[in-house]
Amino acid sequence: MQNDNRLRDFATRICAWQRRHGRHHLPWQGTRDPYRIWLSEIMLQQTQVATVIPYYERFLARFPDIGALAGADQDAVMPYWAGLGYYARARNLHRCAQVLVAEHEGRFPPHSGGIAQLPGIGRSTAAAIAAFAHGERSPIMDGNVKRVFTRFFGVRGHPGLRAVEQRLWALAEAALEQAPADLDMAAYTQGLMDLGSQVCTRGKPLCGQCPMADGCEARRLGLQRELPEPRPRRAIPDRHCAMLLLLSDGSVLLEKQPQPGIWGGLWSLPRYDSATELADACRNMGVTVTEDGRMATLVHTFTHFRLHIEPWRLEVPHRAAEAPADRKWVRAGQLGDTAVPAPVRSLLDALPAPFGAEPNDPGVFSLSEQ
Repeated sequence: MQNDNRLRDFATRICAWQRRHGRHHLPWQGTRDPYRIWLSEIMLQQTQVATVIPYYERFLARFPDIGALAGADQDAVMPYWAGLGYYARARNLHRCAQVLVAEHEGRFPPHSGGIAQLPGIGRSTAAAIAAFAHGERSPIMDGNVKRVFTRFFGVRGHPGLRAVEQRLWALAEAALEQAPADLDMAAYTQGLMDLGSQVCTRGKPLCGQCPMADGCEARRLGLQRELPEPRPRRAIPDRHCAMLLLLSDGSVLLEKQPQPGIWGGLWSLPRYDSATELADACRNMGVTVTEDGRMATLVHTFTHFRLHIEPWRLEVPHRAAEAPADRKWVRAGQLGDTAVPAPVRSLLDALPAPFGAEPNDPGVFSLSEQ
């Protein structure tokens, strides 16, 4: 393995920096409970720490252990995730808890290899859980850590490419092989995460504050802004839909979203391919939309496409018919406890009372999603 000299004290230096400058007061630190560690690791995927903290605390208050999560219906779980985005994480979280109860007596396997076999848990997340809970000596490789290794060792190519990722994993394994036997794995693992998120940042890395600056290949070559190399650009396609805000007597009609699919398992406004299709559906329900009900178009960007939402508002004095199984009427006061995706939440918040968000309402989240 190249770069042996730099690998020799890589982990030791990360640990020393973390003890002095890393984060030590996050709500999921200071515990060896795999459940709490697992929950934080899943929530932190693609999501910033400041965003995660209130969700983490709220989720734990409702589902304090694996048994509580496994015993809940998915409909009871999703409201505690609504707004965090990447909803497959929540569905896998619930399914994983059920597998742990059914097949592992409600406990996580003791090693990362077994943890990685559980639903929704990959190699890096499994290693992080094992490191924090049991001190297991296994490397991690999340987005922040990829950036640290890519810059320090001068690895070219987009980290999402298989060959580049394999190179990064090999470096991470070599760093642990050359680390001292008594290495504090919790400090090392947290240190890598902290260094990537606080110092070796994506846009403006703080090289003057980095404990690894003297050996960093990207800094030596002036490539901090170029590494990691970006994903090759491709055009983001546009999709269009129409949504119906059907209101009646302080309630709004919501529709359960199928799985798999965008917002699978959440409750959304009835969605149609076009305004014409929406109008036809309304006529079948015995109501008519007019141009006065048309609201401003909302554009919501996902990872792989942009969704242009054309919302139509229609208020009826009496509910035209009992809602079918995949739909339900929800009163304005109950929307905070309903798993609603962020763009739908913003449409509801734009309505006059009683549908608009109340100040300091703990059930209202208006964060972007993917």
